[in-house]
Amino acid sequence: MTSLRLVAPAKINLFLHVIGRRADGYHLLQSAFELLDWSDTIHLTTHPEPDIRREGDLIGGVDQDLAVRAAHALQSATEWQASRRSGVTIRVEKAIPAGAGLGGGSSDAATTLYGLNRLWGLDLSATQLAEIGLRLGADVPFFLFGESAFAQGVGEDLSPFKSMPRWVVIAVPASPVPTARIFQSPELTRNSKPLKIADFAQAASHPVWDFGHNDLEPVTRALFPDVDLILNWLSQAADCEGIAPEAVRMSGSGGAVFCTAPDHQTARRVFHRLEEFQSTPQGHRLAHLKLCQTLMTHPEHRS
Repeated sequence: MTSLRLVAPAKINLFLHVIGRRADGYHLLQSAFELLDWSDTIHLTTHPEPDIRREGDLIGGVDQDLAVRAAHALQSATEWQASRRSGVTIRVEKAIPAGAGLGGGSSDAATTLYGLNRLWGLDLSATQLAEIGLRLGADVPFFLFGESAFAQGVGEDLSPFKSMPRWVVIAVPASPVPTARIFQSPELTRNSKPLKIADFAQAASHPVWDFGHNDLEPVTRALFPDVDLILNWLSQAADCEGIAPEAVRMSGSGGAVFCTAPDHQTARRVFHRLEEFQSTPQGHRLAHLKLCQTLMTHPEHRS
């Protein structure tokens, strides 16, 4: 096997509570992740030289690209060093918007780790891959975990929960939201009450999600008017369909916002209402609009 074509799906945070802060400055979180059928595509092709080459869509410098960093991290593993495997060309076709709180870069990194572990025949365990992934970013272990997960710690402590397919309308503002700026804000609430998995078990069985909240949302709305505007648009569209306001919220650190809907038909109507908003003079402030369904398992996940 010399090449692989893999999909790297996006995620949403159904809620995100900040419950404290560690001595090293990292925030302690509780969240619930679900995968989406909105994906980047990763092409991995080996070549005889040991170097890492990057092709396709690229955001920022090559050295900062998470897929490239994932490949270098695997090359540092004892298993690769012992056998001096081939190098690889990584070509990424981007579909997931950057800076949107949808985990596109982290998903690319996780899928690269997963794919190269197979392509190079390293046979690293899921735990070993997750340890490498955490050094790349807090969301990377979730994409290696491969199913709906309750997350704690900085996002690396993952537990599965029984979910169900949901229809989700996602709207992404034109301006990306830098995660660091949100977490550094003195206005950020950092003392949400910790909860247990059982606390949201009933909510997880409903197609419309109305449990919890996103502690980062008020700060993001205040700092980024586009996020506030699009959340208002989406709330109006949801209200027209009788969807509870709690079903409209921001994912992760933003700026993607989403609304869960009870069925496909309702979701499509919400989607079309957002299309109408998009045609207004302020419509340029909405960069991406997507109707998605959540996934029960990662498309590349293998037990």
